Amino acid sequence: MARILGVEIPGNKPLIAALPVIYGIGRSRAKLICEQAELNPQMRAKDLTNQQINRIIQVIEENGFVIEGDLRREVQQNIKRLQSIRCYRGLRHIRGLPVRGQRTSTNARTRKGPRKTIGVVRRKEAKKGKV
Repeated sequence: MARILGVEIPGNKPLIAALPVIYGIGRSRAKLICEQAELNPQMRAKDLTNQQINRIIQVIEENGFVIEGDLRREVQQNIKRLQSIRCYRGLRHIRGLPVRGQRTSTNARTRKGPRKTIGVVRRKEAKKGKV
């Protein structure tokens, strides 16, 4: 397994599929990095030499890509800023609701979490109380 900028890259995957393991690098950036580092995108990550790994790191730094911890910190700071100024998006983050305009009436289970049943009365118990 190759280690690039503190992240273990899966060795059995092609380079174009292994680089997106790094937070902040997707498929298009991985392709760009392979082109600029003059590497075959279909090459397995386990076959990388130290010189090729250094070239990948150099390309990432030259292009000024913000990745891993710095990017995570930047995203969290942006969310905290939105929450502190109490804008609409910040309030949605605070309440744990979808931020980008999705419907909440039926879906949004990923953000809202599991259903919380409120005020359900079973029919058998209701009949016993009336009799």
